[in-house]
Amino acid sequence: MLPNYTRWDREGIFPRQMWHRLGQLGVTALRVDEAHGGVEADAVTAGIAAEEVARGDFNLAYSVILHSLVGEILNQHASDHLKREWLPALANGTKVFAIAVTEPSAGSDAAAMQTRAVRDGDSYVLTGEKSGISAATVAEVALVFAKTDRSKGAKGISAFLVPTGLSGVRTEVYQDMGTVPIARGSIVLDSVRVPAKYLVGAENRGFYEVMNGFDLSRILIALQCIGAALQSLDETMAFVKVRHTFGHPLAKYQGVSFPIAEHYTKLQMVRWHCYRALWLRDRSLPHTMEAAMAKWMGPKTAVEAIHQCILLNGHAGYTKDLPHEQRLRDVIGLEIGDGTAQTQQMIIARELFGRAYKSY
Repeated sequence: MLPNYTRWDREGIFPRQMWHRLGQLGVTALRVDEAHGGVEADAVTAGIAAEEVARGDFNLAYSVILHSLVGEILNQHASDHLKREWLPALANGTKVFAIAVTEPSAGSDAAAMQTRAVRDGDSYVLTGEKSGISAATVAEVALVFAKTDRSKGAKGISAFLVPTGLSGVRTEVYQDMGTVPIARGSIVLDSVRVPAKYLVGAENRGFYEVMNGFDLSRILIALQCIGAALQSLDETMAFVKVRHTFGHPLAKYQGVSFPIAEHYTKLQMVRWHCYRALWLRDRSLPHTMEAAMAKWMGPKTAVEAIHQCILLNGHAGYTKDLPHEQRLRDVIGLEIGDGTAQTQQMIIARELFGRAYKSY
């Protein structure tokens, strides 16, 4: 992955063949049960995969994030029929799955979504727009959340598997500063008729199903960012050992070695917090606050470390000849995706003070 990381960005290529290869290795099957072709790995193992794949290619780590999140939701809530039809393709990576929650006017406040689903005989008719969706234009199927009872707020949201080839589905790619190969964009649903059997879980329960899943994806995202930052630190340490100024390697100067020591320390502290949070999840212990802490500090700490790597590589660090600038662009996007820093702080405050003191 690593030798092609910058090329796929420059050429705007989604490396589908590598996604499939990761599927063959079991990386896209981590949170799927063995009965449907999965690995049935624990959350800690999914975290290791997210971190290590991101060292090679930050964007291909979405194969871990998206398929772990969607796979877990389907595993826990889908009917046996849906599991048999869709989980094998998710597990082996032959189909790319997206998750569609965010809308132009509903991001962190997911319960404010406007996309609606109306029952019509043996189908639901979906209408609305989902925005900021990772893999929007390359996914073959999306897990879409829509209002089935608009009078109930968050209690009126349902989840549907929507093949993107259905009539009425249109996708649009964004011109993002980073994560170019992952083709983030919008999914527009214009009276899309979805078979009722593609309802995931119970009607009007979709919001609660995805909220629990976000505790997993937020931790995996933090490790994805940390993996990219640690790779940049490793590459920078190798550089400052061989680059000489005034007769000495750069690594001998405290102005070089101390910033690396600082950022490595911070990254390791956040990294081990993430693995503790995944350990809690594996034991069905409360970890919503820990997930929010990870999602807030993981991307932030990674961005700061990669920025320092660019500076320590001198003028070459500011070029596209080295991968640091791309990692910076890629990681910054996840200071927003799956909940902004402010949203994570709101969650942490809510968990600390209690729901009676929440600000929303």
